[in-house]
Amino acid sequence: MDLKQIQDLVKMVNKSNISELSIEEKDIKITIKQKEDKYVTGVPVQQVQAVQAAPVAASQAAPAAAAPKAATPAADNLLTIKSPMIGTFYRRPSPDKSNFVEEGDEVKSGKVVCIIEAMKLFNEIESEISGRIVKILVEDSTPVEYDQPLFLVEPI
Repeated sequence: MDLKQIQDLVKMVNKSNISELSIEEKDIKITIKQKEDKYVTGVPVQQVQAVQAAPVAASQAAPAAAAPKAATPAADNLLTIKSPMIGTFYRRPSPDKSNFVEEGDEVKSGKVVCIIEAMKLFNEIESEISGRIVKILVEDSTPVEYDQPLFLVEPI
């Protein structure tokens, strides 16, 4: 079984209601499990979090809400750093170290921006573009898919 077949299986499990899938082929055994908290009464967790975040934003002062609009560049000129593999996304090299990058940081091609753990291997992910990190799209210590957007970068 090659990597492409495994990626397809993971995508299939994520799109279905299957909680666990085990496959044995010759000397290889693969088990794919869904996160148990993926759905809360049929509503994706991300949607629930967005609803909870809205009242907090409404309670902030109006001038504070206007500042991010001025700082955010037009979305049409932003480039995306995507995940080259399936795994767990980490923003820092270890729990006692600082994050590789923060929003607003400038990155150059070849700079490490995060780590993705896949099958007990920690893979440093380097930026392929130079620019300024505008948005970090993934929470620390969460699973990511192949080709999933991780960062939005404004080219310099």
